[in-house]
Amino acid sequence: MSDTLHKTPLHALHVELGARLVPFAGYEMPVQYPLGVLKEHLHTRAQAGLFDVSHMGQILLVGEQAAAALETLVPVDILDLPQGLQRYALFTDPNGGILDDLMVARLGPDRLLLVVNAACKDQDLAHLRQHLEGQCDIHALFEERALLALQGPAAVQVLEDLAPEVASMTFMQVREVRLLGENCIVSRSGYTGEDGFEISVPAPAAEALARRLLTYPQVEAIGLGARDSLRLEAGLCLYGHDMSVATTPLEAGLGWAISKVRRTEGARAGGFPGADLVLAQFTQGLTRKRTGLLVQARTPVREGAEIVDGQGRVVGTVCSGGYGPTRGAPVAMAYLETQAASETHPLFAVVRGKQVPVIPSPMPFVQTRYYRGR
Repeated sequence: MSDTLHKTPLHALHVELGARLVPFAGYEMPVQYPLGVLKEHLHTRAQAGLFDVSHMGQILLVGEQAAAALETLVPVDILDLPQGLQRYALFTDPNGGILDDLMVARLGPDRLLLVVNAACKDQDLAHLRQHLEGQCDIHALFEERALLALQGPAAVQVLEDLAPEVASMTFMQVREVRLLGENCIVSRSGYTGEDGFEISVPAPAAEALARRLLTYPQVEAIGLGARDSLRLEAGLCLYGHDMSVATTPLEAGLGWAISKVRRTEGARAGGFPGADLVLAQFTQGLTRKRTGLLVQARTPVREGAEIVDGQGRVVGTVCSGGYGPTRGAPVAMAYLETQAASETHPLFAVVRGKQVPVIPSPMPFVQTRYYRGR
């Protein structure tokens, strides 16, 4: 493994647990453990999986104008985001393309915590400094804090044993919590479609917390392989695959992430990069969109495969695909011409020169189980 790759604070633990390590977004990361990707996936759906996502970038914005400043870069309502909640957001460019997707949590009246993608975190930090410098303080926490994700139906049972107050949290709530004597930031959210938590923890304390969580019989260490198949079944985008600067939020199926107050008739309409183009798509419609595909064969359909109609005309391209262990069958997502996605005519994925039948499908492919309260 190249010496130039970064290592997370849990690297030694991954080695000890027998992980197969691979380069990912500039880091040496576990793709799987001896349990294997299939069993790791199914264990997360049935009990609880522990993921090291410390390669993600955590950035703290501080200042009275932090929310207003951030709103100039995202099509999301940040000003009215209540303390103790987080929202999904998108950095857009002047052409309406997606620079990155991120989570924004309000920790206090003048404190916002951003979690951005690993491969984009340096450019995101530069983007924030270029546009927000002087309006708020920008603190990169890349080396200071680690990030763990505890996902699955047993996640709450495990974490409430260490911090009982997390049991009352609902989906997308954020709370500062003491775990093993350390100040942590816990959100009830994740990237699997399951109930669960993401835990921002001081880097020096990350290994002790991970080891403690792994002492619970419900918890297994889970690698990037199962993380990808879990998010695919949940119909969730992966930056650089299912969205990029070449796709707009509406094309990516993320129009719901554009807050009503930022839309054309909203009180703070527009004001973000590419707003005119993005907002026009609400009324003008789309020529293509991200669409789920059910594969009508045992053959997995991978990223890059062309989608053709019955006449052999190319009508789209797969952006993510693979075997869905929970479904017991391959699934995929593709960018399809809008008409092709809505018609009932036969569609096929071209895999090694052969046509594999596929059917457009709503997403997610499996029912999500986010906890929204009783």
